Amino acid sequence: MKSRRVVVAALAAAASLLFTACSSGGDSGDSGGGGPVTLKFQSLSDQPAAIAATSKIVDDWNKAHPGIKVEVVPAGWDGVYDKLVTQFNAGSAPDIIHYEAAGVAPFAKDGYLADLTPYLSEQKKADIPKGVLDSVTVDGKVIAYPTELQSYVVFANKTLLAKAGVTIPSGDTMTWDQLRDIAKATTRDGAYGLGWGLSSPTAAMVALAPGFGGKYFDGTGTDAKINVGQGEMALPQLVDAMAHQDNSILPVTLTQSGAKALAPFYAGQTAMTIQGSFQAANIAKDAPAGFDWVVLPTLAGPAGPAQAANPQTLSVSKDSKHVKEATEFLEYFTSTENLAALNEADTLIPATTSARQALTTKLGAQNGWKQILSSGQYLTSAPYLFVDKYAQWKDTVATPAYQKFLAKQLDAAGLSKALTDGWNSINR
Repeated sequence: MKSRRVVVAALAAAASLLFTACSSGGDSGDSGGGGPVTLKFQSLSDQPAAIAATSKIVDDWNKAHPGIKVEVVPAGWDGVYDKLVTQFNAGSAPDIIHYEAAGVAPFAKDGYLADLTPYLSEQKKADIPKGVLDSVTVDGKVIAYPTELQSYVVFANKTLLAKAGVTIPSGDTMTWDQLRDIAKATTRDGAYGLGWGLSSPTAAMVALAPGFGGKYFDGTGTDAKINVGQGEMALPQLVDAMAHQDNSILPVTLTQSGAKALAPFYAGQTAMTIQGSFQAANIAKDAPAGFDWVVLPTLAGPAGPAQAANPQTLSVSKDSKHVKEATEFLEYFTSTENLAALNEADTLIPATTSARQALTTKLGAQNGWKQILSSGQYLTSAPYLFVDKYAQWKDTVATPAYQKFLAKQLDAAGLSKALTDGWNSINR
C-alpha cells in the first residue's frame, strides 16, 4: 500500500525519533508504584483526516480508561522497516506498532512480536474475514490486528463509455474479458480505452494474480520456492495483448505511476484507469468540474475475483510489559465504529465485515464507495506475505523484469525465466 503514502513532516519524524530513542517499549508506563500504565503507539497515519481520526480514537480511549494511557508517537512510512530493525535491536520499540502484513511478518518470524492469539476476542475473530486473518497469522499465531485494506479497481469516464455505446456492467464483478472489450470499444477519436500506471508493476501483478490462480510462491520463509506458471503469466500477457495487439492502453501510462496516470484520465485521453481503490478520494477532489466518473464492478479472472490482501496492521512488541493492556486497546481501536471512521478518513476498506457493512450503509450511495467496499469481500491472504526475501526480489528482480516485458524488451518466456532465475539467485 505504499503507493498512497506521503512522508510526514520532517519535524514530526525528528520528534518521533527523539521520543522513541528516549524510552523503550519495555519500560513504558512502568512507574513501579501502581500508577497508570502508559502505552506508546507508533502511528504511521499521514493523511490529515486519518491523523484526526486516529487522535479521536486515542482521546476517547484515554477518557474512558484513565488507568491505561495511550500516547501517539507519529512516524512516517518512509524507512519504517529499517527504523523498526533499529528499535527492536536497541530494545526501544514502542508497545503498539502500526505497519502492514507483508512488512511485519519477518519481525514475527524473528520473535519480536507478541502472540495475540490468546487476547483476540471470539467476536473480533469472527468479524475478520478468514483470508484477511490468515494474512496476519504467522506459524499459527495471530501477530497483528488488521485495520485497513485497499483493492485494485477500474475507474471509468461515463461520458466516453456512453459515446462508444458501452453499457456499464452491473453486478458485483466483471471479467477481464469484459474490460478488454470495453477498452477496445472506447479506443476511438484519439482516446485510448485504458490507462494503467505500471512504472512499478510488481505489486499489481502479484496482488491480482489470485484471480487467475496465480500464487508465485510455495512455502514460507527462506524455504519458499517460486512458481511462475500459467496463473502467474496470465495477467502480464493480457496487459501485453491489450497494449501491443489491441493498442487500447495509452502507452505512456505503462511507464507512469498510478497517480500520474490520472492526468490523462481527467483529460479524456483514457476512458478507464486501473488504480488503488483509495484514489477515489483524489478523483473526487481533483477531477475537473462536471467530470462524470464511476467505479466498475470488481475484476474477476478465471479463478474468480480474489485479490491478495496486505492490510495495515497493529502489533504489540513482545518486550512490552503491558501486552494485555495493549491488546485491550487494539480491541477498542478495531471496533466497528472506529474502523469505519478511520477507513472513511483514509478512503480505504475496513478489515472487519461489520465495519465494511457500516461504511456501506453510510456511504454506499456516494460515487464509487459501494463498488470499492464490495471489493473488500474478495481480499484474501497470499503466499508472498510470508516469503522472507520477497521485498528484495520485488525491487531488484521482478520490477525491472516486468518493465522490460512491458517495453517489449523481453518476451513471455524471458519474463518467466528472469523472475525464476532472479529468485533462485537471491534465495540461495
